[in-house]
Amino acid sequence: MEITKTQWQESVLPLVARALEEDVGPGDLTSQAVIAPGRVGRGLLRAKESGVLSGSRVVSAVFAAVDAGVAWQAHVSDGESLRPGAEIAAVKGRLASILTAERVALNFLQHLSGIASHTRRYVERLQGSGARLLDTRKTIPGLRLLEKAAVSDGGGTNHRMGLYDAIMIKDNHIDAAGGITAALDAVAVSRPTVPVIVEVRDLEELALAARDPVGRVLLDNFTPEEVARAVEQLAGRPLAEPRIEVEVSGGITLETIASFALPGVDWISVGDLTHSAPALDISLDIESDGPR
Repeated sequence: MEITKTQWQESVLPLVARALEEDVGPGDLTSQAVIAPGRVGRGLLRAKESGVLSGSRVVSAVFAAVDAGVAWQAHVSDGESLRPGAEIAAVKGRLASILTAERVALNFLQHLSGIASHTRRYVERLQGSGARLLDTRKTIPGLRLLEKAAVSDGGGTNHRMGLYDAIMIKDNHIDAAGGITAALDAVAVSRPTVPVIVEVRDLEELALAARDPVGRVLLDNFTPEEVARAVEQLAGRPLAEPRIEVEVSGGITLETIASFALPGVDWISVGDLTHSAPALDISLDIESDGPR
């Protein structure tokens, strides 16, 4: 996904400012005490393990927010694979500024590259199947835009961004509305112009959900055998009725995802992409040019 100019200005830059305020506060006491203001050099960002890069744009914004005189030179682009020792980017300028920005920059870069790397591993397990990988709304508050961009960098596809761009009727909605039929009757009255997705817990609910205006059913916590039966059940609908997409979700891991990528499954959504991705090990090493 591409982060728009408006999203960048209204969401990402304020996030960078809050992160720096949290870490730096009124000033970096250590750098102020130890490093002469005019001392310059460069910092080299390196990958210490294999993975996929994500977050370089926001990291460059961190350095710029600390000191507009710090120059960013990218060696790798977001979405590209990394090998141990790969040089990701160099930052040049006042060393005190580089060190003040270091922790916030690495926090963003390691976290987002971790998500992209984790996503790539899942995508590789789906190669050769017709199923595509989706993320979820299980993101860290305030970081959703960047985390979903990281999923995209890893080769995954973004699900809805929030509650505002699709109707997704989940189990609690169904129970609160008094059943799937009541929930869908209410939705049909509103004539929605956004996608309508219904989560089902068994084949009986699937039979009730396979109707207008539903465009996709989410098979929640089905076994691969149950998924196969659900796909077969949907295939038995009259040809005149529009095809309903199939999404599978619930407890899916790297070890099991391939078993769910069955013919007829369009999407597999995995919360693990964002809520449990391990950070990618990335370092910043300083090289001093001496006093100026």
